[in-house]
Amino acid sequence: MSKLQESLLELVRRTSTELPVDVVASLERGRATEAEGTAGAYAMGVIQDNIALARTASAPLCQDTGSVLFFVHGPVGLDTIAFREAAESAVRLATEKGWLRQNSVDSLTGANAGTNLGPGHPYIHFEAWRDDAVDVRLMLKGGGCENVGAQYALPDTALGAGRDLAGVRRCVLDAVVQAQGKGCGPGILGVCVGGDRATGYAASKEQLLRRMDDANPNPELDRLEKSLVEEANGLGIGPMGFGGTTTLLGVKIGVLNRLPASYFVSVSYMCWAHRRQGVVLDADRAIREWLY
Repeated sequence: MSKLQESLLELVRRTSTELPVDVVASLERGRATEAEGTAGAYAMGVIQDNIALARTASAPLCQDTGSVLFFVHGPVGLDTIAFREAAESAVRLATEKGWLRQNSVDSLTGANAGTNLGPGHPYIHFEAWRDDAVDVRLMLKGGGCENVGAQYALPDTALGAGRDLAGVRRCVLDAVVQAQGKGCGPGILGVCVGGDRATGYAASKEQLLRRMDDANPNPELDRLEKSLVEEANGLGIGPMGFGGTTTLLGVKIGVLNRLPASYFVSVSYMCWAHRRQGVVLDADRAIREWLY
């Protein structure tokens, strides 16, 4: 096994079985707000127990180990073909070892090769940068939360949403209301304002790579992120839709340029099992640093 394959296999294992500390801290803060004896408090307690068991047993946090999404920054000249081969080998091995469920099927026939490999799976996005290190972020995104993502084209007369941040706010809150408990809440939302239908959704997922405790560099968006979490948690939807004060753990908003004719708001919903991890690889492709 090559050093790159070994590093990527460990990245997959850890992403599937251990939540990052910033996500765990957000869940603990949410648990503290739920009234004792309520369904919301019970749901949050079960989530915390699940996290501890998965970490101890090195077992998947969820039976749906999700789509396998790699985001890679590497130096100019990085052999992307060799990287993809190593990533696919790591995914195949992780599936054999049980860290990934046999979770990728042919869209036309429903056939399952049992390897988690096939067109578009895993998804790998490469971007070059002027650094010798390779930065690899991995997200495992389950189908339940993916199903309740939403995209809006503004203006939306039914929502009363215009082409401004007030309209964006209405879209995000509508997405939360429409999801209710179906996305395995409490959730985290990645939002993109602008772009086209494809780039908007892609960028909204990349927002989910941000740390839970970071601040948006745009002060106006930072205020909107915080106010949306507060408003959503005042809706009473709560964990798993059982009622309570923890509907969302966070909202992360990014912006892309758009055409004058279009104004899309794309919302990617992530479940409480926010399985994202990252590593920096050295020149030998060994893990030099964990990022979350």
